[in-house]
Amino acid sequence: MSGYILAIDQGTTSSRAIVFDAAMQMVAVSQREITQHFPQPRWVEHDAQEIWQSVLDVSRAALEMAKLEASQIAAIGITNQRETTVVWDRASGEPLHRAIVWQDRRTAEICESLKADGYEKLFTAKTGLLLDPYFSGTKLRWLLESVDGLRARAETGEVCFGTIDSWLIYKLTGGARHLTDATNACRTLLYNITDNGWDEELLGILSIPRAMLPEVKDCADDFGCTTADLFGAEIPILGVAGDQQAATIGNACFAPGMMKSTYGTGCFALLNTGTEKVVSTHRMLTTIAYRLDGVTTYALEGSIFIAGAAVQWLRDGLGVIEQASEAGRLAEAAAEDQQVYIVPAFTGLGAPYWDAEARGAIFGLTRNSGPAEIARAVLEAVAYQTLDLLFAMKRDWGDHEIETVLRVDGGMAASDWTMQRLADILATSVDRSAVLETTALGAAWLAGSKAGVWPGQQAFAAEWRCDRRFVSGISESLRQAKIAGWRDAVSRTITRE
Repeated sequence: MSGYILAIDQGTTSSRAIVFDAAMQMVAVSQREITQHFPQPRWVEHDAQEIWQSVLDVSRAALEMAKLEASQIAAIGITNQRETTVVWDRASGEPLHRAIVWQDRRTAEICESLKADGYEKLFTAKTGLLLDPYFSGTKLRWLLESVDGLRARAETGEVCFGTIDSWLIYKLTGGARHLTDATNACRTLLYNITDNGWDEELLGILSIPRAMLPEVKDCADDFGCTTADLFGAEIPILGVAGDQQAATIGNACFAPGMMKSTYGTGCFALLNTGTEKVVSTHRMLTTIAYRLDGVTTYALEGSIFIAGAAVQWLRDGLGVIEQASEAGRLAEAAAEDQQVYIVPAFTGLGAPYWDAEARGAIFGLTRNSGPAEIARAVLEAVAYQTLDLLFAMKRDWGDHEIETVLRVDGGMAASDWTMQRLADILATSVDRSAVLETTALGAAWLAGSKAGVWPGQQAFAAEWRCDRRFVSGISESLRQAKIAGWRDAVSRTITRE
C-alpha cells in the first residue's frame, strides 16, 4: 500500500491540505484563507459551507500538485479549530446558522448565569473545563434558543451538532457518518473525560438534546470513507484530533512531563500528564491529549486567545507592517529604554485569568514610542502569556518533573526574534520543530499509523527533529523587571479578581 497521507488542517483563518510521503515529508501544500464575519462586537462567525468548499478545493489542489491519484492515498487525517460550533440539517446537509467560532464571546451572560447558579465546580469536575464562552456547549445552547424551530427539530434527531471535524467528516462521507473524536468532544462542556462519554446531567443543565450529538471515537479510528465522486476514488479517514492535541502528537510529546506550545491565531500550551487526570487549582484546563486503542492520555492546557492575531492587528488594524514576517525586524529596532506593554485582550483574557470582559490595553507609552515599540510589545506579550501558563502548570503538576525544554511550532515560531524573546522570558530552552506544520503532521501520523503505513509511537518520536534551540540571553534582573511590568499591566486590565 502507498505510504502517502493527506492531512486536512482546517484552522481559524485558513484551510490547508498537505500531502506527506512514506518518509513523513511534505510533498505538496495548498492553502486558502476563509472569511471572518463579525456581525456584532464580540461575535465571530464562519460560513460552514465556505469552510467545506475550501477544504475540498485545497485537498484536490494538493493531490494535483503532488501528481497523485486518490487511489495512492492510504488515508486522510483531519485536524481542526476546536470549539467552533456548527449545526446542520441531517438529511440535506445544509447549515442552519453560521458557525460560531471559538473566539466568539456572545454567551458570556449564559456562563455568568450558570456560575451564579453554582454549576462551575460540577462542569469542571466532569469536563476539566471552566464555564467560559470559549467552549462549544454554551454556543450550542444559544443556537437552540435563538434559531426559530431549531430545538424542536433537534429533539427529533433532524439536526446534527458538531465541531468542525464532525462537519467535515459528514460532508466527506456524503452524510453517512456523524462522528467526532475524544479530543474534540472533550472541548464541548458536554463530555465526561473520566467516563469517556456524553454526560446526561450536563446535557440537562444546558438543555441540549442527546439526539443531535455525534458518536465519539478514538483519535486513530475508522471515521468512514470519502465518497468516490470527491477525489475519484474512496479514501479512508483514519485520524482525527483537535488542532492543539494534533500539535502535541506531531511534536512527539508522548511522555508525561513533555510540553509543547503552538503559536498560531492564539497560543496553546499542553503538558502531557499521562494517564493521570490532574485537577488544576490555578485555572488551567484538564483535557484529553489523545485517546489511542481505548487508552486516554490527559494533559493540562493553557489557552491564550490572541497571539498571531495581534500581529494581524499590526498589519490590518494599524498598518505598521505589510506582512506578518516583518514584525520581528520592526521589534528589533525598538528603543531599549522604552518599556511598552500590550495586553492583547481583544476577545477577553484566557488562562490563567479567564476574564471574558477584559479588553486590550497599552501601557507605558511616551512621546518617543512608535511602531517599533508597539511591535515589540505585541511579540513580547506572547512570551509573557506563555510564562503565565508555564508558572501555573508547574504549580499544578506539583512534585512531578516538567521537561526543561519547550517544543514550539506554528506560524509565529518561524520568527527568530519572537522565539529568542520567549526563551529570554521563560529562562528555559525553546526547541523549534524542524516541521512547523506540526499540527498537520500529528493528524497525518494518526491516520498513517492506523493505516499501517507509518511507524508506531516510539519510532515516530525517535524521528522528531529540532530545527533550532533558543536559550536565554538576558540577565535575570532585566528578566524580572520585564515580568514585573507585565504583571502590573495585566492587573490594570482585568475586570475582576
